[in-house]
Amino acid sequence: MELLKERIRRDGTVKGTDVLKVDSFLNHQMDVALFEAMGREFLRRFADCGVNKILTIEASGIGIACVTAQSFHCPVVFAKKSQTKNIAGEVYSTRVESFTHGRVYDVIVSKKFLGSEDNVLIIDDFLANGAALEGLIDLVNQAGARLAGAGVAIEKAFQPGGDRLRAKGIRVEALARVKSMSEENGVEFVD
Repeated sequence: MELLKERIRRDGTVKGTDVLKVDSFLNHQMDVALFEAMGREFLRRFADCGVNKILTIEASGIGIACVTAQSFHCPVVFAKKSQTKNIAGEVYSTRVESFTHGRVYDVIVSKKFLGSEDNVLIIDDFLANGAALEGLIDLVNQAGARLAGAGVAIEKAFQPGGDRLRAKGIRVEALARVKSMSEENGVEFVD
């Protein structure tokens, strides 16, 4: 998606060779018009999948997932990183290691909101090592739901997550696939 790539080139900041800061438009301050374009692109790519629910993980994926859900006319469920008093009843639970935060989270979804009748599209902001998507896929499987695939805004294609998920037969669609990046040379995309 050229619009997203151009925004990354213009407003993204590379730290070292593995951190891409896009907080001015994607995951701290959010450009909703860009999200609308991304949502339409995810709809174009997954239109034939019968998606009736979108699943994401808190927090950075929520904005993209919500706007994408408008294109699909379906609800969003987000996996929470901690049990709260607001979640009553039974839950699906899995463990996810965060690349960004360098820690492991127990993530949960209420069984009330994800079930065998659901055809789920997972949406997230980044794909690096794939742990977040693997955790969300585990939740989908626990629910007995069908996985339509995973849509991510930015995939760090030089890290193993995307290749590993695709090798398992999971449909992964990334709107921008980063081939390499450095502070000196910026971001190079996979064609």
